Amino acid sequence: MEVEEEVYRYQSANNGAGPLWCHGSTCLVRIGDRVFASGIETLPGILPLNNCRWTLFERAPHGWQLKQADEKGRTREPSPLAGFPDGNLFLYANPTLARTAEPHGGPARPEVLRFLAADAAESPKRISPGWSGAPAFSEHSYRSFAADGPGRELVLFQNIGYTHAEWTFRDAAGKWSAQGKLTWPWGAEYDQPQPIRVCYPNVALQNRAVYFCGVSDIVEPYQSWRQYKRQLTGREWDYDFRRLFYTWTADITTGTFHPWIEIASRDKTCGSISPGDLYLAPDGAVHLVWTERAIDERLRAKFFPNALQSYELNYAVIRDGHLIQRRSLLESSDGSEVPASARFQVTSENRLFVLYYVQGGNASGQSISEDRVLEIYPDGTPSRAVRLPLKRPFTSYFTATVRSGSPPSRIVEMLGERSGLPNTISYARLKLW
Repeated sequence: MEVEEEVYRYQSANNGAGPLWCHGSTCLVRIGDRVFASGIETLPGILPLNNCRWTLFERAPHGWQLKQADEKGRTREPSPLAGFPDGNLFLYANPTLARTAEPHGGPARPEVLRFLAADAAESPKRISPGWSGAPAFSEHSYRSFAADGPGRELVLFQNIGYTHAEWTFRDAAGKWSAQGKLTWPWGAEYDQPQPIRVCYPNVALQNRAVYFCGVSDIVEPYQSWRQYKRQLTGREWDYDFRRLFYTWTADITTGTFHPWIEIASRDKTCGSISPGDLYLAPDGAVHLVWTERAIDERLRAKFFPNALQSYELNYAVIRDGHLIQRRSLLESSDGSEVPASARFQVTSENRLFVLYYVQGGNASGQSISEDRVLEIYPDGTPSRAVRLPLKRPFTSYFTATVRSGSPPSRIVEMLGERSGLPNTISYARLKLW
């Protein structure tokens, strides 16, 4: 361990989002010897949904310093970061267009702010991304931000309702040279066939190729389950996070993505899936990591009494659109070890590690709450997992990922929430070896 410290504290905005809401992207970026974090601040006296503003922090030799905060914009969700080795730092914001409170949401205007890493306190340059037509953006953006750091290029995705995501590509010359729509996979098997909105994706951009992997996020599509959930919760809605989908394009400027591939599903027993991370290796292989729960226990007795519960940390490799390897890195049938928050860490030597959080209990009845790391060897087999020596484990977090322009490194950097510290965002830095 090198550093373990608090970055900022926040108040709940009660708007359905939070500081880690954009967890498919990241709010932590390293550029050279500088490290930056974006935060979210709840504005006093402002009603949801757009009752927050973005903040930008830089780590000084003795802790974190607030460099800037949005002076006029209001928003709902956190603003992810990306960076280039040349010192350009980018923040992807989504300010509302309304001047009054919007309890049911309203239109928004996405923008990218460019800071200079050498002087992050200087006023940023506001950049209006180019889109195809005039998309109806709102405060529920579910946006994704990815960078090709060495190539100095960016790609942005932002959801439009339940039909598709708008995307736009910024090339190395600083031009928004390609735009388009990513249409969601089709759920023909549902009681009422419909598009399957894909959210919280892990997105990678490299040499203009784009890789996209996210989870289904729609209102419960099976009427019998929906009615039963309504009886349990009293709510008219309950969302599905059960199917993991993947697509890619070899060249984003063509505007053409390959057909969707379903990587994993817990649709038969109303389980759940949470995307972890995506890594594009130098040999062209795409590595994925995610967590699964087999069953929604609330529905088990009535709908699938013979099904077995399990909790898994899963890993897969895709090459040229084909799933060539898949394995469980951790599996628990009794809930003794429940994995979450899986992230990749890649080093300059192209060694690949998996970070993840585990909670539950051991055979002696003692509770478990810890972060672990294991290595994925070139043949896809995992090493033994080792506990990270944190004073307080991170239960949910970002990393300084290569997908947002941070360099590969044997130094792990984490930004997120630690056990026992409510409403606090913390940072940790440690060397793998």
